Amino acid sequence: MSALNPSPALRSALLAFAALTCAPDIATIAAAGELPAVSSRQRTEKKSFTDGEIVDGFLKTAFGAEYHLAGRVDRIRKFDGPVRVYAESDRADRKAQLAKVVADIGKRVQHLDIAMIDTNEAANVRVKLVRDRDLYRTLTSFYGAEKAREIRSSLDPQCLSGFRKNDNFEIEHSDVILTVDNGDFVFLDCAYEELLQSLGPINDTTSVPWTMFNDNVSMGYFDIYDQYILNLLYDPRIRAGMTVAEVKAVLPAVLADVRAWVKRVNDLKE
Repeated sequence: MSALNPSPALRSALLAFAALTCAPDIATIAAAGELPAVSSRQRTEKKSFTDGEIVDGFLKTAFGAEYHLAGRVDRIRKFDGPVRVYAESDRADRKAQLAKVVADIGKRVQHLDIAMIDTNEAANVRVKLVRDRDLYRTLTSFYGAEKAREIRSSLDPQCLSGFRKNDNFEIEHSDVILTVDNGDFVFLDCAYEELLQSLGPINDTTSVPWTMFNDNVSMGYFDIYDQYILNLLYDPRIRAGMTVAEVKAVLPAVLADVRAWVKRVNDLKE
């Protein structure tokens, strides 16, 4: 995977004041789903899925990994406690957008306690916001030169996320790298995908056409299908370390409750 032309002085001042007071808050608009590229996708979004379609996507994204450095990837991985997100950047507009993304995720995933935090020391998700030209250098500082080259050649990312888990497959810390200078839609698309993947469903798949965890799909918002995936993952009955067989045994009961939640929180009519 993984941006005034004055005439007389008084007129200039008045125009500048009008622009400041009348112009929309770009960060608010972008995070609220009012970008044209987001709105058009929301209007045509598929919102009705069979149990089989939801389960298929969940198993394909919650198990495995698009790119992993070491270790087994055949178990459920998730945080087992509050998730606190810290953003490292001098771009106040992007940090504001990120905060709205985090709040939106928290609103739509029932059993996930996630929020922004002001200090790096207390965070278990660190989001590094960088210029596009600094992305490779940032990857190198995180993973070393050799792994950074592997990641770039394998994924050629605009943004990236990864996590560290313990022996019980509980995620202890996640790192997210987002570029800030490729436009609002790209930023939001990356922010949602990488933040959500940093919570556990890190395997991208091209065989599921409705998920943002498909490299051929761009959303820019938290779509209904991926809300199903994250709510399944963070249901207390789905525990870190569970195998595919163990998950399948509890999925019918979990899915029934998740369907009711996703319907309610999105005011779905069917």
